[in-house]
Amino acid sequence: MVSCMATKKVTVTIPEDLLDEIRAEAAERGLSAYVAEALRFKRDRDRLRELVDWLQEEHGPVTEDERAAACEELEDLDAEHERRRAAGKHNAGEAA
Repeated sequence: MVSCMATKKVTVTIPEDLLDEIRAEAAERGLSAYVAEALRFKRDRDRLRELVDWLQEEHGPVTEDERAAACEELEDLDAEHERRRAAGKHNAGEAA
């Protein structure tokens, strides 16, 4: 994969044991790609947290019933995604 995005080299300090684990995980992608992905993920979570905080200020906290309904919907979506993955693997096997 070729990236045309501008990059900049920086120096960071990471605990040695964590760095060893990350290097093992990042083997093929490379450390820089792994760290960039992790930072994007963290940035997105921070933005999502800001949105949640704002929504709660505007509309009040999520009720336990709303939370349970959302969890149930997520479980249904996960089950549907798993069903589609299994069907895709099955169909790929037939094509071979």
